[in-house]
Amino acid sequence: MKLIQSFLTNNPCYQANLKRQDTRYTDFQRRGPVGLMLHSVGCAQPSAEVFVRRWNRADYDRACVHAFIDGNTGAVWQTLPWNYRGWHGGGSCNNTHIGVELCEPDCLVYGSGASFTVRDRNRAVAVATRTRNAAVELFAMLCKQYSLDPMQAIVSHREGGKQGIASGHADPEHLWSGLGLDWTMDDFRSMVRDRLHADGADPSPGTQPLYRVQIGAFHNRAYAEAMLAKARKQFPEAYLKKE
Repeated sequence: MKLIQSFLTNNPCYQANLKRQDTRYTDFQRRGPVGLMLHSVGCAQPSAEVFVRRWNRADYDRACVHAFIDGNTGAVWQTLPWNYRGWHGGGSCNNTHIGVELCEPDCLVYGSGASFTVRDRNRAVAVATRTRNAAVELFAMLCKQYSLDPMQAIVSHREGGKQGIASGHADPEHLWSGLGLDWTMDDFRSMVRDRLHADGADPSPGTQPLYRVQIGAFHNRAYAEAMLAKARKQFPEAYLKKE
C-alpha cells in the first residue's frame, strides 16, 4: 500500500482540530477512532489529488475526510491525521469514525441521485477492484493500530445511515451494485479480517499492545502546551493528556 500524506491544512475541519475547538475534537484526538466508515465519492473522478486540491481551501467547509483512495493507482492519500475528528458522515459517526473515500471511475455518467450508466464496464470494474483492495489494506492497518475488530468496527456510509449515525447515503454499495458486482460490506469486513490474520494480528479488540512515545511531562500546563505546540509542527497528531 502506498500512503501519501497530504493534509488538508487549509480546510476548516483541520483548523478546528488544530485549535481543539471543542470537546468533540479533543475527545477524538485523545481517544482515537472506535470505528471506520467506507465512502465513495459519488462522481466520475478517479484522481485523489483532484479532491485534495479542491478540498484544501479555507472556504471548503462542507466536508473533510481522513483519506481518499486513488482510482488510477490505488494509492492512499491521507488528508487528516487518523486521530483528528473528520466531517464525513453527516451524523454522530464524525465523533467516532475515521472516514475514507473511494474514488470512482471516469467512465461513469451519473443521472439523478446515486444512479449512473457505464461507458466502459471493464475499466470501471478494474478501478473499483483497485480501490477496494487498497481499502482492505488500509482498514487492516487501522484496525491493527487501534485494536479494532473489523467485523464490528467497519461500516459503510449506507449502513451508518441505517444505524442512525450518518446521513442517508447509498455509498459505496451503490457503486458496486451499479457495476453489476455482487460485493457486500460483509465481504469487505471478512477481507479485512483475513488480511489481519495473514499479517499475524489478532483482530479481537483490546488484544494488541499500544506503545506511546512521550516527549515531556509537566506540572505546569503552560509549559506542557508550549511543548505541544513545538511537537505539532512536525507531528500534527500529537495531543495533550492530563493524568
